[in-house]
Amino acid sequence: MRKKLLVAAVAGVAASVVLGAPAHAEDTIVTLTVDATGGLSITVPATANIGHGIEGASVSGLLGPVTVLDQRSSLTPNWTASVISTDFVTGGGSSGETIPNINVSYWSGPATATSGTGTFTPGQPGPGDQQIINVPRTAFSKTGGSGNNFATWNPTLVVNIPPSTVQGTYRGTVTHSVL
Repeated sequence: MRKKLLVAAVAGVAASVVLGAPAHAEDTIVTLTVDATGGLSITVPATANIGHGIEGASVSGLLGPVTVLDQRSSLTPNWTASVISTDFVTGGGSSGETIPNINVSYWSGPATATSGTGTFTPGQPGPGDQQIINVPRTAFSKTGGSGNNFATWNPTLVVNIPPSTVQGTYRGTVTHSVL
């Protein structure tokens, strides 16, 4: 019985030495990929009617909600939304039937809703900051933070009707884009 007990004790010590101090170890480097749920997009109203005016006057109105949705799951989810306008025309688009885009101004106003971290900055916070949009202008931007985010604003469009403009329903295109 003593021999069996001694053999069992020796075997227990040997097992604890083998298990307690490995002779050789190797590591496995594990990787995984976190996929973005989407990309960077902008949505705008399909149409807007900003009202009526007479030659030599200004017409202004809200375009409706513009939203930038950033689902890139980025460490640095910075973006800039820009805006530009075409000329507004009626009929055949002759000189009297055209309101040049130099007469079209825009102001973004503050955000109506945001989500995510970082700083959301309106391009034109108030009416005194409005800009002519015959060239691309910053409508809104976001810097800093991380992860997914969004911002919504309801911009105002101002159209100055030249004195020689003829009666008609004028149409133009206001294009928002985001990078």
